[in-house]
Formats: sequence, C-alpha cells, structure tokens
Amino acid sequence: MKELSPLQIERLKYQPKLPSSLSEGVNKLKFIQGENTKAIRDEEQIQKLFQNTYGKPIITFELTGEENVSAVKNVGVILSGGQAPGGHNVIAGLYDALKQANPNNKLYGFLGGPAGIIDGKYIEFSGELIDEYRNTGGFDIIGSGRTKLETQEQFEKSLEICKKLDISAVIIIGGDDSNTNAALLAEWLVENDTGIQVIGCPKTIDGDLKNDQIEISFGFDTATKTYAELIGNIQRDANSAKKYWHFIKIMGRSASHVALEAALQTQPNITLISEEVEERQMSLSDIINYMSDIISQRAAKGKNFGIAIVPEGLIEFIPEMKSMIANLNDLMGELEQDIDFNNATSSHEKFEIVQNRLKEVNSKVFESLPALIKAQLLMDRDPHGNVQVSRIDTEKLLIEMIKTRLKEMKSQGEYVGKFSELAHFFGYEGRCAFPSNFDADYCYSLGYNAFALINFGLTGYLSSIRNLTQSADKWIAGGTPLTMMMNMEKRHGEFKPVIQKALVKLDDSVFKKLENNREDWALNDKYKFPGAIQYFGPSSVCDLTTVTLQLESVKESPQ
Repeated sequence: MKELSPLQIERLKYQPKLPSSLSEGVNKLKFIQGENTKAIRDEEQIQKLFQNTYGKPIITFELTGEENVSAVKNVGVILSGGQAPGGHNVIAGLYDALKQANPNNKLYGFLGGPAGIIDGKYIEFSGELIDEYRNTGGFDIIGSGRTKLETQEQFEKSLEICKKLDISAVIIIGGDDSNTNAALLAEWLVENDTGIQVIGCPKTIDGDLKNDQIEISFGFDTATKTYAELIGNIQRDANSAKKYWHFIKIMGRSASHVALEAALQTQPNITLISEEVEERQMSLSDIINYMSDIISQRAAKGKNFGIAIVPEGLIEFIPEMKSMIANLNDLMGELEQDIDFNNATSSHEKFEIVQNRLKEVNSKVFESLPALIKAQLLMDRDPHGNVQVSRIDTEKLLIEMIKTRLKEMKSQGEYVGKFSELAHFFGYEGRCAFPSNFDADYCYSLGYNAFALINFGLTGYLSSIRNLTQSADKWIAGGTPLTMMMNMEKRHGEFKPVIQKALVKLDDSVFKKLENNREDWALNDKYKFPGAIQYFGPSSVCDLTTVTLQLESVKESPQ
C-alpha cells in the first residue's frame, strides 16, 4: 500500500471538468466537418507522402439528442517523449470515455513508450489502477520512451501486436516528433487496409506544439507555473540578500516559450529570448555587452544583484555559435578516428587540435570560449553524432564571459560594482509536477475527446480542445488533421515530413509585453512572486491559465 501525502489524497478526489459537448458522454455526440485542410507548407510533397490521410477536414463535436450505440473497441495508448504534467489525466479521460461508451471496451498501455508496441510489452488498465493516478504528475503509470515509429519493420511489428490484442485504435501522447510518427503510422495503417486508427494528443512543456487549432500543449501551464514559483522565490531571496546575480537557465531547447512565460509571470531584470537573438543576428559579444551594461547600471544605483533568465537552447540561436557547432558536428566523426586527438593527454591538447581543424571563423569562436564550455562541446555525441547542446552550461558560459567584460569595464572606470553570481538550471523540476487545475481539466478533456474521435472512425487526427481562456464548459472539442501541421525539414541530411515547431513570434502580443517592459524591469525591482500552484479556493486564482494564452486571446498590444 502506497503512503500518500495529504495533497495526494485530496488531488485523487478532484473531478476534472469537461466541455459541455462531452459532458454527457461520447454516445450523444455528432461531429461537424469544416473545410478540407492543407499542409502549413510544402503542400505538394506532404500530399504525396500522405495520400490516404491528407486534406481531411477539421472536426468539431456537438451534443445531439439521440444516443448512439458504441461497438466494442479495444484501444492502446503510448506515452512518448519527455514527461509533461497531466499525462495521467489524458489516460484517465480516455479510460472513462471508453468505458462509458461501452463497458466491454478495453484499454491497453504500452510500456516504456513506442518501444512497448513494437516489443509487445503492455498492461491492461483496470479502474483501480487508473484511480491511483488521477490528477497526478509524471508518466510512471506506464513509462515513456523516445523510440521513433517510422520504419516498415516497426509498423509491421506494431500491427502484429495490435492484432494479437484485437486493438482497433492507438493513441500516441507526445510532442511534435511523436505526433509526426503518429501521422506516419496512421498513413501506413490505412495504406495497408488494417482498419486500425491512430489519434495523437498534444504534449510538451516547451509550448512549441501549437497553432490556430492547438492553442496550447498540455503541461506548459503547470511547468511554467512551477518554474515561476522557483524564480519568484529566488527573486525574493535576491531582493533580501542584495548581493547575488542569479543566472537561471530554463527548459526549452527549440523555442523560448517557457522562458518568456516565466518572465511574464515574475518580471526579472534580464530575459534572453533565443528567437530574438537569431532574428537580430546578435553575436555572443552583443549578448555579453547587453547583460553587462544592465549589471553596471544597476551597480551604479547600489544594486549588485539581479535575475537573468536564459533559454536552454540559446546557444544554438547565436549565429556564430550555430555555425561553429555545425562545423564541429561535421568534424567530430573525423576526430574520433584521429590518432593525435585520441592520444592527447590533456584537454588543452584536444582543444588545440579542434581549433586547428575548424574553419578559421569557427576556430576563433571556439578559442574564445571558457575551458568548461569547450570540454562540454567535446563530450560524447548524441545518437545522431551531434553535440549535446542541452548539456552545455550556457548560463555558466555567460557568467564567465560577463566576468571578463566587467573586469574590462572596471579598468576603464565604467563599472563600480561587485559581481557575485549563482547559476541554476530549471528543467526536471517542472516536468512531473502535480498538474494545475487547468492542466488536470485540459488533459482529461483531451483524453476523453480522443476516444470520441476513435468512436467516429477517424484516424490521422490530433485531439483538439479550443477556446481555452473561457471556463471549461465553453471549451470546444474536436480534431485537427495531423497533416495540416506538417512541412518538410532537413533531418540528418535528408528532407522529411515533420510537424512544424511553433517558435516565439517577435511581432505578437506576448513578446511585445516583455519588450515594452524590459527596460523598466531591468533597472527597477518590479519582481512578482507567483507562489505555489493553487488547487483550492477562488476560481480566479486556481483556474487561471498562462499569461501567454491570455495575451494571445486578446490580440492587442500589451503595455
């Protein structure tokens, strides 16, 4: 018997809210078809690759007065990729909808991510097991994994397992890559006339799986609130001790949505946005000078403290660093076979070999970096042979270079302060937090809605719940064709169909909110302290969603 905390006990009792269209179960639904869709880009290539699932209409569900009979359906579910708060509620919503439609329906969970359906490792869910995980964080009910479903052999093995369990539909809960695989699997299953459906669910705390139909990916709300609480705590400490600069690297390699949202919730002194750095072609020196100037201006006011937010993927958006890393990725294969490199007895010797082999412009960038960062760039490659950028301590790189710059400024009489720094990385702290009320409701609705899509025989769709700034009963349930979100991108040397990542837009209201206030926040201590996520009390506190979603719904220039 598990020993539960008081909060665990209370959260297990929480009944997530549903859109009114789903509130009477999936057997009382009808669906409305919108216009046929097309790919966001590269329409001709995407249509050619997805001849059987391309161009489907957007689906919206509405209540009907009639009650339909649901045939028996066995469903398999996969948790794919990194964890995000609310995954358990997607499964709970799916299970409840499935059993409500027909008590003879069965739900199987594939263990350890997509590898589970390939290797035939699974469990059958019971109501008792589901009840242990309602409204909890994590993916530990069946585990997750990053195996890609993209080859003929994998599809054939997956089909074999589905036939064994008499599964008629598979739900893949994941981010853009996972749902790209869902689209590929859906196409293959239709092409081979298997009768098996595939539905995706939009998951990622990074917030980069979104569009007009997917307003937010699940987990983003909870993760950003968790990070904002931690940042607020640090800001309160900094404002009390008044002697440390805190550099906080925050999750989000491909996009800066998490950093931007956390900043809007807490109002730190400095927030770097990767997309802005790339758009404005800021060099590493530009960034260092920008941050050092703010530190110097605050020091002139007697404020030798502050907070800087740094997106995890920043280093890949700095043009000179991006070029150097690409050059290094190409070079490392050669270096692994190089006798001199492998026989080098010191890091310094290895650094010199790398500098001599890189292109001249990239060599200068590499040479300028602190030894710690050089060493991290030369660590073990990822499975594709590339630098593991997520393991580079970008915040420490900035700190070391700022120290050097401040020393120069002090010698020139441009800096009069004292610089003491602390580095943090907020990542895993937010991925498995207890889901906020918003994520608990949203995820439950996504799972419930996913079975509605299955019940109507649809495939190649992403479960979609919209109108999310309104109360849950006003949310709009339906489905978005996966091919609608796809384009062609170069991956590992060849063009492949992928769901397009949504990056921070510099011309929209969310970024403008930061841009319009960053000078004030830089020099004046306008810190906000969000505190812990609230689950009980006024709905205006407990059910409030992200600043990002609120600003996007208003579509006005923020102040």
